[in-house]
Amino acid sequence: MKVRVDAATCQGHGRCYALAPDVFESDDHGHCMVIDAELTPEQEAAARAGADNCPEDAITLTDD
Repeated sequence: MKVRVDAATCQGHGRCYALAPDVFESDDHGHCMVIDAELTPEQEAAARAGADNCPEDAITLTDD
């Protein structure tokens, strides 16, 4: 599974990196950045929680 963040949509609420610090981190402005786009099976649930809690729906998970 892969994760992607639309930087233009992200408003920097920080819910994603609070819920999944092994998947997401913040940039210098508090916006979400993906640490590694390729998720391990152990990271998938946390990444999904981060995506589900994004108010702007800026996070996309794909199966490729």
